[in-house]
Amino acid sequence: MSDQTKFTLSENDIPKAWYNIQADLPFDLPPVLHPATKKPVGPDDLAPLFPMELIKQEVSKERWIEIPDPVRDVYKLWRPTPLYRAHRLEKALQTPAKIFYKYEGVSPAGSHKPNTAVAQAFYNKEAGTRRITTETGAGQWGSALSLACKMFGIECKVYMVRVSYDQKPYRRYLMETWGATVVPSPSPDTNVGRATLAQDPECSGSLGLAISEAIEDAVTNKTPTKYALGSVLNHVLMHQTVIGLEAQRQLEMADVEPDILIGCIGGGSNFAGFAFPFLPPKLKDKNHKLRVIAVEPAAAPSLTRGVYAYDFGDTSMMTPLIKMYTLGHGFMPAPIHAGGLRYHGMASEICELYRHGYIEARAVNQLTTFEAGVLFAQTESILPAPEAAHAVRAVIDEAIACREEGISRTIVFNLCGHGHFDLSAYERYLSGKMVDYELPEEQIKKAQESLPTVG
Repeated sequence: MSDQTKFTLSENDIPKAWYNIQADLPFDLPPVLHPATKKPVGPDDLAPLFPMELIKQEVSKERWIEIPDPVRDVYKLWRPTPLYRAHRLEKALQTPAKIFYKYEGVSPAGSHKPNTAVAQAFYNKEAGTRRITTETGAGQWGSALSLACKMFGIECKVYMVRVSYDQKPYRRYLMETWGATVVPSPSPDTNVGRATLAQDPECSGSLGLAISEAIEDAVTNKTPTKYALGSVLNHVLMHQTVIGLEAQRQLEMADVEPDILIGCIGGGSNFAGFAFPFLPPKLKDKNHKLRVIAVEPAAAPSLTRGVYAYDFGDTSMMTPLIKMYTLGHGFMPAPIHAGGLRYHGMASEICELYRHGYIEARAVNQLTTFEAGVLFAQTESILPAPEAAHAVRAVIDEAIACREEGISRTIVFNLCGHGHFDLSAYERYLSGKMVDYELPEEQIKKAQESLPTVG
């Protein structure tokens, strides 16, 4: 099948269970702590935010969690997603490498995010939730949750980071079309939003700040309201494993085994969903040949330059404390165009895999990332979202390394979303208006000064 381009599965091949990596980790995850007592949180601490079924999934060590039939029925609208062989990109790079990509941009929201949004909406509906609040950066998560809430008849309120609210209005229009209420964050709708605007009326916002607003709204609203998160938490990453489970079967169809897996990271959901199902052999033998590379923006380099510490998941210190690589919960990112990657921390599971040496991490700059996105669009025809273009950048670099070494490796990556709503970003790049931004060390140190003291 060396000349085959697309590898597809049938609806019957949609996974019947999510893979839970906690069953196979050779180490324990650090406990999540209550911000006041500094003791591990229990179900009662999380109940104001999440339905009990999701709380159970967050701590479960069962290897497989069954996907409810109503969730699989919605998945059928776009799953299974295709796996492609990037013949034209290989030719352009003159590389002996074999490049494959799993394409999640075929979902109605244009990204991988509905994989967990639909699941979370379902469990909330089962628990009697009438309203869900959330945050969104570039708008991929907000779009996905808006779609999912509409599917299950739940009201949705989205706090969208202001810089993305302004840069990407069409994402907002998509959310509103699906019935969501969307406001820029910081907003006048919450105490934390009003306080931020009073201090800085021109604040461009951050994911941490938007999380604070969404949580405040969820716990104070008179309507039965829960909060939904699009990344970072264990259950969110687990819901995304439908990506990797399908990819494994498709690579078997192509009769290849991956040597290198690559995905972009902001909070970690698409990377985890793609890579985690492939990791058990490496978790048993760290010297296993498989390399797994997480790629982040140089403007928000939590894994590669953050400090490993307990920190809040939001700006106003309302969340539990999570042990992670963090730039500090007060981190206010530069207004780069990869809005979904502008988070100050990283999922605990990914942090621990990185800390224990099972995965690699690298940071790339904005200009070279968009250069890679344009080359991919010109060869493979799909315009990557700026977030996904970070993965493309690393793929190209690894393929060039194969060319220079004269070695053929199989490189597989997750193209987690299309860039159709990001054309203004590409316009800035193509017109020469885009500039690089690498986070200054002094800003990192300043943001980390307010880390909480634990133990």
